[in-house]
Amino acid sequence: MKNQYNKTITACFTAYIVQAIVNNFVPLLFLTFESAYHIPLAQITLLVTINFGIQLLVDLLSVGFVDRIGYRASMVIAHVLSAAGLVFLTILPEVVPSPFIGIMLAVILYAIGGGLLEVLVSPVVEACPSDNKEKAMSMLHSFYCWGHVGVVALSTLFFALIGIQNWKLLAVVWAMIPLCNALVFTKVPMAPLLPEGESGLRIKDLFGMKLFWILFLMMVCAGASEQSVSQWASTFAERGLGITKVVGDLAGPMAFAIMMGTARTFYGKYGHKINLDRFMIYSSVLCIAAYMGISLIPLPFVSLLACAVCGLSVGIMWPGTFSKASASLPKGGTALFALLALGGDVGCSGGPTLVGMVSSAMNNNLKAGILAATIFPILLLMGIVVCRRLKRVQYN
Repeated sequence: MKNQYNKTITACFTAYIVQAIVNNFVPLLFLTFESAYHIPLAQITLLVTINFGIQLLVDLLSVGFVDRIGYRASMVIAHVLSAAGLVFLTILPEVVPSPFIGIMLAVILYAIGGGLLEVLVSPVVEACPSDNKEKAMSMLHSFYCWGHVGVVALSTLFFALIGIQNWKLLAVVWAMIPLCNALVFTKVPMAPLLPEGESGLRIKDLFGMKLFWILFLMMVCAGASEQSVSQWASTFAERGLGITKVVGDLAGPMAFAIMMGTARTFYGKYGHKINLDRFMIYSSVLCIAAYMGISLIPLPFVSLLACAVCGLSVGIMWPGTFSKASASLPKGGTALFALLALGGDVGCSGGPTLVGMVSSAMNNNLKAGILAATIFPILLLMGIVVCRRLKRVQYN
């Protein structure tokens, strides 16, 4: 019974690689877009905001249609849109009067696909029969990290060997992954999220639950704890050590992603021997210590090392919160996962924003911004403790 769903779980792992592609490939081309299409860099950076803004909107709207058209159809649509966005990225800038509008339309297409994947993949894996769902969830989310590392490393290698002027060829190659995975999702078995005859909780039902709001806050803090350092790691490497951007990207964001993926893979392999709550508590404490190391220790190398440790500490936060929510609210259904994805994305955008705002207010002191963001792992730690107490009350 369980073995027939192995292909489904593998397809979901690949789906998170697809999400890593759509989120991390285009930022590697920002300077190329600037020189090739004469688009101001300030305008180009809006593409990141558009991408994540569309994904936030899809997180919210998906509650209304995913259950109606079904998870299989939604998965296929998400992959097709992701592939189409990458392909149109190579076409629209040349045929639309404004190259920026052409790029933006392509980004919107793959952002819709990426937003759908954010909502769909975790509940599909959660629904598949497995001995330890927390392990499966952690392993699933590790594939986003490895996808991120692969996109940056392989794209950098391609640009070095073939030339960055041939980026359109690489975009089409990356598009083949979601296209092939869409075909896979037309055939793999899909387990129902809820038992037959049962319906999931509605948004207003969830809004009336104290436990949901704690879990939602934990997701916001998980996303913020992850991205507050990740988004600024390259800047730390360049400013603190005086190295080039390419080396800075490798020493900063890639080291962070590798450590985060390592933590998720570790729990994915050994999670059956580890208490999830305890692992999340220790990780939160380690995250607070890493933030303190980054912001308070005046040694650039130690700050960079603390960035990598931070990647290790945040690894379990996102998948662990998903697992806790699924176990605590088993009838949450699509609404629960969509709202949790929304909370995570709010944190992913809000955390780096807070760091930037505080840094600017403190004369571009990035360490002050990171210190302010320590509030996120602290709140996450408090959320875990409160959830444990509510669980004890529920079963006593």
